[in-house]
Amino acid sequence: MPEQFVHVLNGPNLNLLGTREPEIYGTTTLADVEAACRAAAAGHKLDLVFRQTNHEGELVEQIHAARGSFGVVLNAGAYTHTSVALRDAIAASGVPTVEVHLSNVFAREAFRHHSYLSPVVRGVICGFGLNGYVLGIAALAAARPTLP
Repeated sequence: MPEQFVHVLNGPNLNLLGTREPEIYGTTTLADVEAACRAAAAGHKLDLVFRQTNHEGELVEQIHAARGSFGVVLNAGAYTHTSVALRDAIAASGVPTVEVHLSNVFAREAFRHHSYLSPVVRGVICGFGLNGYVLGIAALAAARPTLP
C-alpha cells in the first residue's frame, strides 16, 4: 500500500492537451499525463491525486487540500505568470511543491519568463513535455527523508 499522497495539479487549458497548439504541446493528452504520473507515483510507493481545473480559486483550494501530503507537482499554466493567490497558497500550505511546464517557457514569449510561483517552490522543470511531471515526482521522492 502506498505510504503517502502526491498531488498533481493542472491549471487552465490543460484539459485541451492533445489538440491545443500541438506545435508547442504535442499530441500528448491529459489522460496520457495522468497515466505516466500514476506509474511514476506507484514506482516510488506513492499514491496519486490528479486534478485539473480552469478556475484559479479552485486551484487554490486544491493546494490547500494538499496540506499534510507528501508533495505537489503543479502545472499552473498561465496562472504561473499572473497569480499572486497561487503563490500565497503554495507558501501558506507548507507542502513541498515542484513547478512544471510542458514547454520551455524561456524559449517563448517574454511574459512567460516570469513566474510568481518559482520563489516559493522547491524547483522548476520546464521543456520536457510529460516527462517533466515524472521528473517532478522523482525529485520529490528523492528528497524523502530517510527513515531510521
